[in-house]
Amino acid sequence: MSQDTNDTIGLSRRKVLAGLGAVGVASAGAGLGTTAYFNDTESFTNNTLTAGELDLKLDYKSTYLGGPGRLDDVVDMGYPDAEDLGDGRYLLDQAPSPADMQAWEDLVMDDDFDFCSPEADEYLVNGDGIPIFTLDDVKPGDSGEVTISIHICDNPAFLYLAGELTENAENGQSEPEMEDEGEDADGIGELADAIEVCVWYDEDCDNVYEPTGTGQQQELEVALVSDVSGSMSGSIDDLQAAANGFVDNLSAPDEAAAISFNSSASLDQELTTNYQAVKDAINAYSDGGGTSIDLGIDVGADELLNGSNATPGASKVMILLSDGNSSASAANTAADAAKNAGIRIFTIALGSANTSLLQSLASSPDDAFVAPDPADLDTVYAEIAQVVLAGEQKILSGTMSEVFAELADGEALDGNRQEEGRQPYPGATTQCIGFEWTLPAEVGNEIQTDSVSFDLAVYAEQSRHNDNPQVAFNGTDVNSTSPGPAPNGTGNVSNSS
Repeated sequence: MSQDTNDTIGLSRRKVLAGLGAVGVASAGAGLGTTAYFNDTESFTNNTLTAGELDLKLDYKSTYLGGPGRLDDVVDMGYPDAEDLGDGRYLLDQAPSPADMQAWEDLVMDDDFDFCSPEADEYLVNGDGIPIFTLDDVKPGDSGEVTISIHICDNPAFLYLAGELTENAENGQSEPEMEDEGEDADGIGELADAIEVCVWYDEDCDNVYEPTGTGQQQELEVALVSDVSGSMSGSIDDLQAAANGFVDNLSAPDEAAAISFNSSASLDQELTTNYQAVKDAINAYSDGGGTSIDLGIDVGADELLNGSNATPGASKVMILLSDGNSSASAANTAADAAKNAGIRIFTIALGSANTSLLQSLASSPDDAFVAPDPADLDTVYAEIAQVVLAGEQKILSGTMSEVFAELADGEALDGNRQEEGRQPYPGATTQCIGFEWTLPAEVGNEIQTDSVSFDLAVYAEQSRHNDNPQVAFNGTDVNSTSPGPAPNGTGNVSNSS
């Protein structure tokens, strides 16, 4: 249906992944969701606009640290595909699942799978509510984590993370619980006040919060190794702007060098803190010739290790960009030598590049990035800068009660943490958000039998003609629709209208 309206579309039952399930001793429930915002005449089919498209899709990976030897227990809690990851940690689930295709973290950082295609819908979360955590017998010392990979299809959008604590129940009192806290008078449990939550921008989608970057504790030396072959025609300007943006984030004593390659390789600017000289070298690039990735790696590694300004003990980083193909054996030999010498290699596969080759050259799958279009390079370089220079940025932290009080009105997400002010997310981009809960080991009997349930949702709002978005998730600014049945037949979502 189409109608003229300026209202936003709220967290309806069909668009929130509800935290569902009857949970037992000190247990937790959670979920994820999607929704979208439009401000003119639109018609919807599974979050897809038919006039001026904006579509938000999710995939995720969730784990549970619940102690060794509990795989059968985890399976019995509703996770038939659970895997024992060792050290008491279990893979609960992921979408796409392990049976669908390659390892999740490799898939998210790769471009072989088009997350925005209609064919992806059967693998991804795209408007249907599902539970992520439905755990019983959670004990002090346990924790759980979900990494949400967000895909903005088509147009740029502002993103919000929203959530609601739907239950914090006492569920009666055991004798030890009564002794610790006294007789319950309100039926409200203590679990949500005991659980600690951390939410962050997971730049490398590895399920781990990394608050310090490679260059945080010591001097950083970075070699920007750029493909300037003939196939880069039409992409050089975007490369120059994105690489300049990366250099602008550096500060002394960090050093940068510029290396270009095509059929040969050239050291265009040695390691220096004269950042304008580095940008001048990059701005002089022009395209032409073939593609010899191995030569670019060799020149970059030699400058990082043996250059006249190279510093022993500094963090050595190489950012390698290519849009083409090259001898895999020669490139891997060069990359292995560089990595063995202590150089961390980030790779960027631009456009029709050999993505699998560039992924193999990176220090880890998390360090391999993809830019489907030259216009995406600024976002990719900014993401690498965040990892290398500042570490991953925290969004919210505190007790579960405190965090969900903040999420109730929607937490605005920043599409580029390297720019001043809040930025929208470009179309056809991916962002990972980490969400971790921990029940501290020192918590006592006061949380016995308590349970919590919560909903977690991601909200996309078009950025064009919307320079100052305002959203209230629990007030009259949000329209809602009647909730439908939960996927497993349980749970409710209360919607305002």
